[in-house]
Amino acid sequence: MIGAEAVSLLRMQLHELDFDVTPTESVDQLTALEELKASCAAAQANAVMNLNAKRREEHFALGLPASKVGSGVASEIRLAARVSPNRGGRMLGFARALVDEMPHTMAALRSGLLSEWRATILVKETAYLDLADRQAIDAELCGDPATLHGIGDKKLEARAKALAYERDPHAVVARSGKAEKDRRVTSRPAPDCMASVTALLPVTKGVGVIAALRRAADLHTAEGDGRSRDQIMADVLFERVTGCSAVDGPPITVNLVLSDSALMGKTNGAAHVQDYGPIPAEIARQLIATAARRDTELALRRLYARPATGALVAMESAARTFPKALALLIRLRDRTCRTPFCDAPIRHIDHVEPHARGGPTTGKNGQGLCEPCNYAKQAPGWHSESTSPGGSRHSVTVTTPTGHRHTSLAPPMSVRSLTLTTSSASQVETHLRELVAA
Repeated sequence: MIGAEAVSLLRMQLHELDFDVTPTESVDQLTALEELKASCAAAQANAVMNLNAKRREEHFALGLPASKVGSGVASEIRLAARVSPNRGGRMLGFARALVDEMPHTMAALRSGLLSEWRATILVKETAYLDLADRQAIDAELCGDPATLHGIGDKKLEARAKALAYERDPHAVVARSGKAEKDRRVTSRPAPDCMASVTALLPVTKGVGVIAALRRAADLHTAEGDGRSRDQIMADVLFERVTGCSAVDGPPITVNLVLSDSALMGKTNGAAHVQDYGPIPAEIARQLIATAARRDTELALRRLYARPATGALVAMESAARTFPKALALLIRLRDRTCRTPFCDAPIRHIDHVEPHARGGPTTGKNGQGLCEPCNYAKQAPGWHSESTSPGGSRHSVTVTTPTGHRHTSLAPPMSVRSLTLTTSSASQVETHLRELVAA
């Protein structure tokens, strides 16, 4: 039996590889290392399925309802692999397909003949078929190693799709219908204080959106508009979706967090936009100044942070649910889901120590979580606790059913401040009052 210690030893031995070799030997090393990566992926799939089987046995023994059996396993996997919840779920599905349903693909992966990505292609393109058809394609594509020699990723994907359609064309059509139900719009931060908004649409609607934006851009260009075609299309998209001018922007609340010294231009640390991320303080000041010039309603809310640590001051409540002000404080403090390796948007303000077990509704006992992470911590054997020493940044330690502990710290706030005055009002408030009076 080879345990985790032996695997760690193998990893350490890789550090001792001699890379000062001939070009021929370097090529041989590349090939051998790529095959080792594939073999590791196959071994990891076996480890995933063993954990899944053992955990399901435990849940059955505990008498959990069928809908709860296996709950939390994907989160255990993803914490161990240090990946996001979405990736953890995909790792479980990938392992289940390889170990239980696609023996030839698994053998090719284990031998290093098939990379993890190419194995993923085959798993994905056969996922909607019944077991018999899936195994038939598995045997046809991976049963003979010669079949895979020299074929590229796109050709392998196309071949798998063609075989799937030949075996069950109705399943392919049904899959297309299901995909339409998955239409959605997502947003991600992009470099230089930009955001990337992506819409997943049926092909006819997606093409229709682009065609409409191009027609609008052509009209503006014909009228002598000084903007580029791409700029016009982006502005038209914004205006048609929000109903507001691209110049003025929409009437929504944007929570922007920065220190008082950064707001006054005394320092240039990073500011933070809720649901986006950090931006330079100079750009934050520009956003505030622009909003003020357009008579946009501005509200100043003081957030108190300890100068030594950047930890936000907690607020308390005896309520079962978190009051709006406290919930907002926690969202601004945590920024994204607090579970380690997860940066998904916050969906739930959760009690670290469950309220049912006496956990108070306080800032220290509160954390922002995404839905999957919040549901995972409710599975048997999971435990969370706030481990923040007095005055330090908020800390939560998650313990999985195996006893592995994972700790996350709330991100620090920028707290470089100005010299205190004798006035009870902050310098920012005093300055704002002077501006209003003027």
